[in-house]
Amino acid sequence: MVRRIDVSGAGGVRLAAWEFADSPKIDPPRGDPSGTGTPSGEAGTGITPGEIERAPGVLLLHGLMGRASHWAPTARWLSERHRAVALDQRGHGQSEKPPEAAYTRGAYVEDAEAALEQLDLGPAVLIGHAMGALTAWQLAAKRPDLVRGLVICDMRASALGAASQREWENWFKAWPVPFATLADVRKWFGEDDPWVERPNPSRGEFYAEVMAESPDGWRPVFEPEQMLKSRETWVYDARWEELTQVQCPALVVRGLDGELGRAESQEMVRVLPNGQYAEVADAGHLVHYDQPEAWRAAVEPFLDEALR
Repeated sequence: MVRRIDVSGAGGVRLAAWEFADSPKIDPPRGDPSGTGTPSGEAGTGITPGEIERAPGVLLLHGLMGRASHWAPTARWLSERHRAVALDQRGHGQSEKPPEAAYTRGAYVEDAEAALEQLDLGPAVLIGHAMGALTAWQLAAKRPDLVRGLVICDMRASALGAASQREWENWFKAWPVPFATLADVRKWFGEDDPWVERPNPSRGEFYAEVMAESPDGWRPVFEPEQMLKSRETWVYDARWEELTQVQCPALVVRGLDGELGRAESQEMVRVLPNGQYAEVADAGHLVHYDQPEAWRAAVEPFLDEALR
């Protein structure tokens, strides 16, 4: 079962949070097959509302261009023992995308902070992928009272620079939008995209989930300009100092074929006051999509310790 809860973020931006509850007798389909933008779930739950409220909290934060429903498989196994909530961050998913809103690091961090407080979720474990991981460790440094554990999935702490931002600008321009069908989306992002070194069906599925049907075809549910604005607030600056301020247990997870290299990930673990390391073989940047079972095997023991 999954339910939507609206949260008021920084500047009053409306954010959609999705709370998952365990349905042990039902195996619902992955992701958002209906195309409605609502994370999949089935009625019926083995956890009472009171038990959900008392369970240890976990807040899941997607990466740039992602959405809460990308966390659905992870949230389902989490909800067997934890209160699992995934947040559509500003400009993403079903959260508001006002053009005048701030797409700054501070705004994203304040949004996650507001979600923890308004949902009475903290102190919680934060699980973040890419940009969501940066938001998570910045919040952990800012509000240690709200964060009891941290999982950083494939996010670099070093600056990426102007060349990286230009590369992304050109990449967005290369998208053949609108796509005629979702099959075309899956094929382009899973095979034809110049950034794809070898066929990657899970990458195609990932991007299919952030598309919505419009009169002329399938387009992303986000505005590329807002994504670039969001990205430019971290690509030029390193974030090592904030890692040193994270006091809670923290797990750095990398896909062996992802964007976070081994040397940098191990340096991140070293500077974290209470850092641990895990890697997932045969996984790229989308670790939790590429190898969901191995991802769970890497994260679950850490959660058991952090939420003990």
